[in-house]
Amino acid sequence: MAFKIKWNSERILSLSAMLISFITLIIFIYQTNLMSRQNYLSILPYLSLSTSNNAADDRYSLSIDNFGVGPAIIESVVIKHKGETFNMADFDNEVLTFLKTRVPALDSIKGISYATLDKGMAIPANASYNILEVKSTREDYLLLRDSLNQLLEEGMFFEIIYRSIQDERWMITNDTEGPEKLN
Repeated sequence: MAFKIKWNSERILSLSAMLISFITLIIFIYQTNLMSRQNYLSILPYLSLSTSNNAADDRYSLSIDNFGVGPAIIESVVIKHKGETFNMADFDNEVLTFLKTRVPALDSIKGISYATLDKGMAIPANASYNILEVKSTREDYLLLRDSLNQLLEEGMFFEIIYRSIQDERWMITNDTEGPEKLN
């Protein structure tokens, strides 16, 4: 005995409505996924450490640039040198204070500006944050430039961990090509 379906206009209309509802649900899920991904990408910070060496103006600077589209919130800054690891919190979050412990001659520089890298500090999107800059005499410029180059040749290593406003964590160093996502 075979089961036979009677097709009438009501049955065809109700099946069509169910099929359209199912397709609409799939499209809704897909669009929601796209919007979530777009939101994620629209607040992604992308930090980079950079130096600026302008010998013509006797200007040397070390800065953090945020090339992303969202703010980067600093979690920690660590400098490694000659097998030792130094947390910048122990140096009032000042890179200059740390550098002076490694190269005491840097204390003689008069025309220097510097900033702290405090935990919780936000670096806005498309912004540059100067950590350290000398722009005075030729002697000061050469002292800072040569001291930093010497320390980097000795293996000095910066490590900055930051997060996005969605609490995704990232790390940059002075020898990587871009941020590394942390778990």
